[in-house]
Amino acid sequence: MNSEIKQALSEAMQSFIDKDILSCVSYCLIDHGQIVAEDFLGYQSKEQDLPLGEDSIYRIFSNTKIVTSVALMKLWEQGAFQLDDPLEAYLPEFAAMTVLDADAAGPDDVWPVNASMTIRQVLSHSAGLSYGFIEPESVIDKAYIAAGINPGPTNQGNLASFCEQVAALPLVYEPGTFWRYSVATDVCARLVEVLSGQTFGEYLHAQIFEPLGMKDTGFYVPAAKQHRLISLYAPNNPFDPMASGLSLAESPAGSVYCQQPTFESGGQGLVSTLRDYTQFVQMLTHQGSWRGEQILESDTLALMRTNQLADGVGVNFPFWEMPGTVFGLGFALRSTLVEGESDLRLGEYHWGGIAGTHSFMSPDGRFAGLCFAQRMPGFWHPFSHVFKSMAYDWAEGLRNGETEANANA
Repeated sequence: MNSEIKQALSEAMQSFIDKDILSCVSYCLIDHGQIVAEDFLGYQSKEQDLPLGEDSIYRIFSNTKIVTSVALMKLWEQGAFQLDDPLEAYLPEFAAMTVLDADAAGPDDVWPVNASMTIRQVLSHSAGLSYGFIEPESVIDKAYIAAGINPGPTNQGNLASFCEQVAALPLVYEPGTFWRYSVATDVCARLVEVLSGQTFGEYLHAQIFEPLGMKDTGFYVPAAKQHRLISLYAPNNPFDPMASGLSLAESPAGSVYCQQPTFESGGQGLVSTLRDYTQFVQMLTHQGSWRGEQILESDTLALMRTNQLADGVGVNFPFWEMPGTVFGLGFALRSTLVEGESDLRLGEYHWGGIAGTHSFMSPDGRFAGLCFAQRMPGFWHPFSHVFKSMAYDWAEGLRNGETEANANA
């Protein structure tokens, strides 16, 4: 452990807890495969005055998407499909799709798509699907809401019925022409089921979780572990991310995550611990191999870290900016830098969950960070930017010191 960077990071993260902006933060900083700083701060439950533990369990929401993408690409390695295969070849409900007219006044203002969506486009959120909450006043998201599209843990169906619901709606744009955050990764999860012949959960446990020792990761928290589930909080002022004041949004008692779901969401369904997810990140930064297990080949990971979007298309959200960001096969990628940023960030691949569970990795596999909270919403919150900025400043200083030492050798 590096006591200097640990103290700095812990003090910075603790300040968000002291101001009642966050209830808890845990983090892990990795350099050359070694954990150089790790800490567990704040509360698993504020109401019970229960401190956060090393084995406390998080709702990791969209961190699930990276796991799902790895699962599907493992099947690609085995020759189960090609990236440019049409989705309808495996999920026939997605045949003969329609797309909204650019000036559509309603969901019936459509025309047939020019080309079928491909699995590559589904993996990169460029297939034309949506979510239902990105722009709730838009024609497409109103249609998703009206159709009852529910990618969350309260869905009483399964991945097969979910895909049938989604396929009955139009696309928001021609496949491959734009990027839009969407239910595409749930479609990927259904592909895993069809191609493997297993349920999605069975496949993840056999091919990823068990080999990596991720013993606390799954789609629900069993009864014997429910005392470790972290309480989820929401800000009293949702419009100011730095305003003090939190309210309990979901306690472990009666949580939907304490019941085994029929819908194993590939987009947001998993619960995990910081240390479990650290094993997954270590695998990614070690060319697909960790704990003596080769989960993915290095060439596959390199492909996943390659931009898959059309020229000029980038990651775009209506509520926050992600400048210089494109998308690969399951990862967001930093393709250009903002003025003043360290060049160590170039090529960084990352994603996170809406309750504030973040991870980022450098393309050379040297450097990675994880920073987890349980605040809804907590994705792209200032605490994660502070953590990442401090982590990169430390890495920059380390690199400069190595350069100076080599010059004097």
